[in-house]
Amino acid sequence: MFFEVDVHILILLISFGFLAAFVDSVVGGGGLISLPALLFAGLNPAAAVATNKLAGTMGSLTSSISFYRSGQLEIRSVLKYFPLAFVGSLFGAWTVHLINPALLKPLMLVMLAAVAVYTIFKKDWGSVSSVKTLSRTHLLLFMGLLFGIGFYDGFLGPGTGSFLIFSFLLIGFDFLKAAGNAKFLNLASNVAGLCMFAYLGQIHFVYGFVMGIAQIGGAMLGSRMAIKKGSGFVRTLFIVVTVTLLAKNAYDFMIH
Repeated sequence: MFFEVDVHILILLISFGFLAAFVDSVVGGGGLISLPALLFAGLNPAAAVATNKLAGTMGSLTSSISFYRSGQLEIRSVLKYFPLAFVGSLFGAWTVHLINPALLKPLMLVMLAAVAVYTIFKKDWGSVSSVKTLSRTHLLLFMGLLFGIGFYDGFLGPGTGSFLIFSFLLIGFDFLKAAGNAKFLNLASNVAGLCMFAYLGQIHFVYGFVMGIAQIGGAMLGSRMAIKKGSGFVRTLFIVVTVTLLAKNAYDFMIH
């Protein structure tokens, strides 16, 4: 089936898939790059979101492995949270067929703005890992937050990586470990969304695998660069991507 795809579309998907995964592997927000490319390739919005889940799953799996091998993904700490993001995303993807996703956009904009402002003004935040044992109340709140972010990823999506990183920063991880742990839970929500969209028959598998292969390369480079350059690099890119996401989605909200 590959020879039936226009070579210019292939180049588009490979180029934007690589760039999207590079950014997404570090701080999330890759959908800001990959979704427009899939729409430009001729997919309708639902198929573009579904196909992006396939490519994104390949990229997030790659970066999760890279972070784990480097010791920046604390698998024992986050494995127990995997089902929360997975089940939350399943519910979110299913709910898309019942409620208009646009209803969550105002809340998403407020949350992105809060994340950006808090991170910018708390300059030393996330520079050193100082994780403490959570009380039962704080643990339940944290679990509820992760479930909610998983739901949000299946339901709408933009900013999921930022929200997950922010969640791990809140409980004391530095930016680099927060990025590694967040990527693992993002893998959970991506796989869940992928399962639901596959069940609904909305995935363009050729486009998804082409972009996904490119995302493997981008994820490997991005995660390695984050590991090499450390928390300062991740914090800077985190702020840039979060502010860009906020600006892009605020603009879309105002013109529609």
